Amino acid sequence: MKVLPYLDAIVSQAEFAQMVGVSEASISKRVSEGVISRGDNAHAWLVGYCEHLRDQAAGRLGESQGLDIVQERAGLAKAQREAQELKNQVARGEYAPIGLLADVLGLASSSVVDRMDQFDSLLSKSCPDLPEDVRKVVMSVMAGARNEWIKSTARLVADAVDAMAQDEEDEGDLPDISDEEGQE
Repeated sequence: MKVLPYLDAIVSQAEFAQMVGVSEASISKRVSEGVISRGDNAHAWLVGYCEHLRDQAAGRLGESQGLDIVQERAGLAKAQREAQELKNQVARGEYAPIGLLADVLGLASSSVVDRMDQFDSLLSKSCPDLPEDVRKVVMSVMAGARNEWIKSTARLVADAVDAMAQDEEDEGDLPDISDEEGQE
């Protein structure tokens, strides 16, 4: 290939930057990266610079810059898939934010406990002739039921949170397909 005569000349970084339409700092960076070499003519710089741009556009520079385009795309695809799964779970009524669930459970618990606490006075008003020992047994059973309900609810929540944490750990244990392909 015949080189145009004006590209045979050795140019400064400022002149080359003006030629390709970038800043002088950008060309200085390319020199320090070894993309273009000091002392080469404008043609060699232009070829090296264009090759660098093609590699960058094709994603072949990812590893040297700490990025792997394939892994980045896979990560993005995974995040998009997880977001869609979450939307589907919400639409099917299988998922709700934990804050909302905690608020609902708290309100329900408060309501039940309030009603159980009012039971003694309601019992006294509705059954004034009820013997004291029977009233104490009924109140004891009510208190035991209330306490068991609270413990069971707390246990249920703790078990569900543990199961979610275990599911997240299990998902992290799945083999990375890209690692397996690289090992073959």
